[in-house]
Amino acid sequence: MTLFGQTLGVQEVASLTLLLATLIYWLFVLRGARDYRRWFKQWEADRKARREAQQRAEGGGSGGPWG
Repeated sequence: MTLFGQTLGVQEVASLTLLLATLIYWLFVLRGARDYRRWFKQWEADRKARREAQQRAEGGGSGGPWG
């Protein structure tokens, strides 16, 4: 195989393939971490909204220790 005028052997082709596979793997990992972060932020906001609604329904004040 020739790349940029340089003849590549089996070892070089295998190395490039492994490097590309590693890059693709890390892209999937980063995408999963981003999706988890997005889900967690949404879950936390929903939990906070439910908690505040419950406190308002129970007649609580601002939610602080002094009402």
